Amino acid sequence: MAKLTVDSLDSKGKKILVRVDFNVPLDGDRITDDTRIRAALPTIQHLMGQGARTILMSHLGRPKGEPNPKYSLAPVAARLSELLGKKVAFCPKVIGPQAQEAVAAMTAGDVLLLENVRFHAEEEKNDPTFSKELASLGDAFVSDAFGTVHRAHASTAGVAQYFKQAAAGFLIAKELQFLGMALDNPKSPYLAIVGGAKVGDKITVINSLLQRADTLLIGGGMAYTFLKVQGHTIGTSLLDAPNLGLAEELLATSKRLNKRILLPSDHVVAGAFSAEAPAEACGIDIPDGKMGLDIGPETSKRYQDEIAKAAMVVWNGPMGVFEFPAFKKGTFAVAEAVAACKGVTIVGGGDSVAAANQAGVSDRISHISTGGGASLEFLEGKKLPGIEALTNA
Repeated sequence: MAKLTVDSLDSKGKKILVRVDFNVPLDGDRITDDTRIRAALPTIQHLMGQGARTILMSHLGRPKGEPNPKYSLAPVAARLSELLGKKVAFCPKVIGPQAQEAVAAMTAGDVLLLENVRFHAEEEKNDPTFSKELASLGDAFVSDAFGTVHRAHASTAGVAQYFKQAAAGFLIAKELQFLGMALDNPKSPYLAIVGGAKVGDKITVINSLLQRADTLLIGGGMAYTFLKVQGHTIGTSLLDAPNLGLAEELLATSKRLNKRILLPSDHVVAGAFSAEAPAEACGIDIPDGKMGLDIGPETSKRYQDEIAKAAMVVWNGPMGVFEFPAFKKGTFAVAEAVAACKGVTIVGGGDSVAAANQAGVSDRISHISTGGGASLEFLEGKKLPGIEALTNA
C-alpha cells in the first residue's frame, strides 16, 4: 500500500492543509498529556523547513457538531508554539472569511491552527460542500492523524478528493510501514498477543490474525470466555456469554489451520472488582466467588518464553486490570518481554500503549501505533477511508 509521502510532496512555498490528531486530554484549558502534539512535530517541522504555509486542522472531544468552548483547540496552539519555538497562529473559525483571511496573512514557514472541525456537524457527515470549503484553504493535503483514518469524515477523507496531491505525513507513513508488514509480509515465527474484555469486540481481528500469525496469546477478560468453552470454572470472572459460540469456533479454526491459541493456565484473582481487593493466585480453575483480574505467574513465564522466540510480535490489549497495582504484574511482564524481544515489535490500542508507557518500555518497542480503532481495523484487513483517499506513490 505505497502512498505519496510528505517528503515527496511539492510543498515549497505552498499552502499545505494538514489533518493532525490533537485530540488531547484537557483539565480545563490545561493539556495533561501532549503526546499526540509531539507525534505531529516531524511533519510540521519538515513543512516549515520547506517554507510551506502549514494550516493544521483537528478534532477535539465530542462537541456534537456545534461550537463549545470546552473543546476549543486554543490551548493546543499555545502548547504547539512552545514545542516549535515559534508562534502558532490560531483561527477561531474552521471555514469562511475569517479562516481565509488568516491563511492569506501567512508567510513562508508560518503555522496556523484552525478551530475544532467537529464544531461543524458537516464534519462527521463527510459533507462535500464543507470538504470543498476546507480544501479551498490549501494547495495540497497531508494526512497525519492515523487515529482518525478509519472514519470517513470531511477532514480525513472527503477533503482529499479536491487536491491533485494528498500525501501521508511521517506518522502515517510509519504506521503503514509497520502495520503493513504485519498484514502483508509478516516475519515468522509471528506471534500475536490479544487482550481486552470481550471476544465479540476482537472477533474480526482474531480471525485475521489466525490467518497470518503462528501463535496467539490470549489474556484479559476475554480469556475467561475461552476457558469456559474448554470446561474450566471461571468463578465470577467476566464472561462474554453471547459469544461463547464464537470462542468455540475460533478454537476450532486454530486447530484446522494448525495454529496455536495459548490461554492462561493460572490467574491472579480477587473477591471483588476493586483496587483494594486482596489479590491471590490460583490455578487454571477459578473458585466460586472469585474473579480473575490478571494472568498468573506461571502464565506470565510461559508467555514471556513464547515472546522471546518470535521474529514478529503484535500486541493489542492488556492481560488484566493493570490500572489496579495488585493486578498489573502480568501485563507488565508481557510489556517487558515484548521490549526485550529481538524481533519486530508492534504495540497498538490505547490500553496496550498506556501499559507500555507505564512499564517504561516504550522506547524499546519497534513501533507504537497511535491509532486504537484504526490499527485494529487495519490489522483486520479493512480498507480505511482516510488511507484510501491518499495519492498512490
